[in-house]
Amino acid sequence: MATTLVIRLSSLGDIAITIPVLYSVAKKYPNDRFLLLTKNAWQSLFVDKPPNLSVFSVYTNGRHKGIKGIIRLLRELSVIIPTKEIKVADLHGVIRSFLIDFYFRLRGKPVAVIEKGRKEKQKLVRQRHKIMRQLKTSLDRYRDVFEKLGYDSSLCFTGLFSEKPKKEQIQIGIAPFAKHKGKTYPLEQMEEVVCRLSELPDIEIIFFGSKEEGKLLECWEKKYRNTKSVAGQMTLQEELHLMNQIDLMVTMDSANMHLASLVNTPVISIWGATHPYAGFYGFNQSESNIIQADLSCRPCSIFGNKPCYRNDYACLKQITPEMIVDKIKAVLL
Repeated sequence: MATTLVIRLSSLGDIAITIPVLYSVAKKYPNDRFLLLTKNAWQSLFVDKPPNLSVFSVYTNGRHKGIKGIIRLLRELSVIIPTKEIKVADLHGVIRSFLIDFYFRLRGKPVAVIEKGRKEKQKLVRQRHKIMRQLKTSLDRYRDVFEKLGYDSSLCFTGLFSEKPKKEQIQIGIAPFAKHKGKTYPLEQMEEVVCRLSELPDIEIIFFGSKEEGKLLECWEKKYRNTKSVAGQMTLQEELHLMNQIDLMVTMDSANMHLASLVNTPVISIWGATHPYAGFYGFNQSESNIIQADLSCRPCSIFGNKPCYRNDYACLKQITPEMIVDKIKAVLL
């Protein structure tokens, strides 16, 4: 029995993208053990995981912080992992994971590291002479890592939940926030979308967001009929169950897009500074449900964290509320 140590320590959206690959490989190799190193906050994301897949919590801001923390982590791992037959699948490719890789390479263990395609991505976002083409998706980059270790990484994952509940009323989820301004649709325009949707019969709108974002969403709930905010009120697993019930999610290029994708809920995604060409689109989502402005300056950022060099965020503001409402109607009504 081999043990494969899988490393991915970053944001929720990145972890969500690993699930179709991890579950597929683990199910195909029931005699192997897979141990994922990830942040403690994402433990509840792994619903109904294969029995040979375990999740080990890493506290990057606590006991596993810095060089001393990595040494402590390796000591903890040595207690639970048999070192004779171990492989390392580094899906992260940063200094912290490189140090872990180095430790196991010194012991002669096979290590495969993600190829992030940084040069290709730089050509995609540069201001002049952009090369606009679809790059390999993050999911396929993860698959490549497992293939290097000798695993068949073809996907057999169909979703975290086997069934969707039947109901009479149409429910639309709206997650209007993203981590960076370059990925967040202007809230005054999103409120107009909410206003128009609330006038449609037999539709309930559910707002998703963090506890801090919930203050604004509570105001929308009070202002518009047939709306409800669950922002900051649910655990991650409870949100997944709710997304599984919803008929359609409206999101940014954000973690919520990936969470809804894991439960087979169609997503209308709004893109600004970033672009699906960079490879971060939702698993199994239809490209026809992407909403984006056709501007020569797009994309200007892989992660949406750079300020707009035009200073007007036209990539988002040129997307009208009518465009979003029309797309929702086309998908649902």
